[in-house]
Amino acid sequence: MITLRRSTDRKTTTMSSPNGKTPKVSNAFGLPSGKAYSCPGQTSICEKVCYAGKLEKIFTGFRNVMLENWEAVKNATEEELFTALSNMIDEFRKECDKKGAPKAFRIHHDGDFFSIDYAEAWRRVIDANEDIQFWVYTRSFTPALNVVPYFVPWGMEWPNLAFYLSVDSDNEQYVADILADYPWVRIAYLSQTADEAKEAVKSLTGKVGGACPEVLGKIPLITNEGGACWSCQLCVVGKSDIRFSISGK
Repeated sequence: MITLRRSTDRKTTTMSSPNGKTPKVSNAFGLPSGKAYSCPGQTSICEKVCYAGKLEKIFTGFRNVMLENWEAVKNATEEELFTALSNMIDEFRKECDKKGAPKAFRIHHDGDFFSIDYAEAWRRVIDANEDIQFWVYTRSFTPALNVVPYFVPWGMEWPNLAFYLSVDSDNEQYVADILADYPWVRIAYLSQTADEAKEAVKSLTGKVGGACPEVLGKIPLITNEGGACWSCQLCVVGKSDIRFSISGK
């Protein structure tokens, strides 16, 4: 039986310690980053700035968890993946119920969708767990692998999934066609500055979107009320397209 390990992540957690320093809910799942592992759509820009990839190099324990998850999923069938992911989400629900924590789950705080079977397994899990809010960013929307069609049930938006294309200047040429077919999909644009990203998002969607307030230093990474993502909510529930700044300005 495949067993997958969740992660505690300070930015995404929905519950933290009273002193606001430690995440108390393991509400994220990850795989090792890079084209050699789970990121077929990795761009040169992403490779240079990937925060999760940097964490893998710094923290051996973190990398080992990612590698264990990868070994478990990389050759698994869709049914095996669905069962393993379902079991993991069931454990997450139990933890939330025990602690009284909000049920929001970040898919891939590290890594990405690496195959159609894996994407389809996640689609089924999201569909079967309507009480949990999922959010995910992906670069798997290029000819190398395009998972977007597998997250469009009945051609409509899912109320419990916020789905973002992770876009930068290396892959933005693929975005227009996807948004034409799936206009409910959000984009998360990465550029050197928030203003540069604003212009790019506007050219792709006609709107400027919102800038990540944690990256810009406007809100802390974690407080006693939870992580920055939970405090902000822009991405968690897909309120708007989002802009990420490499420089933090």
